[in-house]
Amino acid sequence: MRALSLLLALLLAACHSMPETLPPPVAQEPGNIIDLHNGEALSPGELVERLAQAPRLIVGEQHDNADHHALQLWLLRSMSAERQQGSLLLEMLNPDQQSKVDEVKRSLDGRRLPDGLPATLAWQPGWDWSLYGPLVGYALKQPYPLLAANLDTQDVRRIYAQAPVLSGARSNARPVTQLLSAQIRESHCGLLPESQVPSMLAVQQQRDRRMAERLLAAPTPALLFAGSFHGRRDLGVPLHMADLDQGQEVVVLILAEQGSEVSPASADYVWYTPPQPPKDYCAQLKP
Repeated sequence: MRALSLLLALLLAACHSMPETLPPPVAQEPGNIIDLHNGEALSPGELVERLAQAPRLIVGEQHDNADHHALQLWLLRSMSAERQQGSLLLEMLNPDQQSKVDEVKRSLDGRRLPDGLPATLAWQPGWDWSLYGPLVGYALKQPYPLLAANLDTQDVRRIYAQAPVLSGARSNARPVTQLLSAQIRESHCGLLPESQVPSMLAVQQQRDRRMAERLLAAPTPALLFAGSFHGRRDLGVPLHMADLDQGQEVVVLILAEQGSEVSPASADYVWYTPPQPPKDYCAQLKP
């Protein structure tokens, strides 16, 4: 009897020590989360349970959508209740920032985050700190590494000036390069000279290749947060992972606004979030 009481006490203590999974920070409706393999609607908890089983996971975001950043942080915290995280990789970090990230992590030792963190990390102004700051701050306090997944600026300039040869039948397939080129034209509001499209395509694909290399080398379970096009199975990082190492699987979740469509070819799961007011980024560029 005494042994049974001791066992129950230990079980209760273990339960109380487990991280609490809180409801998602974004309003949910039935059908918001879909398993694209079979069309099954999932609850947030069911999604977390499935994602937590993946040794490598990519979550694609819309960079300017605050809901997506809130969900990323929620996912990271929720999956920690299922298993220990091995590493977190960010498209928003360049290799020349890695030593700064590592130094901040070493210096914390249970203390509060330092003031002026964006400057300390040499955070790039192109990534809105008000959106990324909570996630970065949380990750810096965790025991697992926070890793840069992008290219340095000088690498981008070199690739733009002279594109290196990209190996791999999947990432070089003509439908892939055609779709990426079309996306590049659209994202530049149709104002990019056609002569520059091949150089921009090379930069896009070398970014994907770098993220694939970093994700394959990262401690598992590894999680990469990146833009949706980088995360897509049919266009981005997963293609490069297959070209580099066909034996390593990756799971893809795309966060997308309601009204858009994510196909089974591009992801394993989709989480639709409320649509945001449209932003016309091209208006200020057009004469």
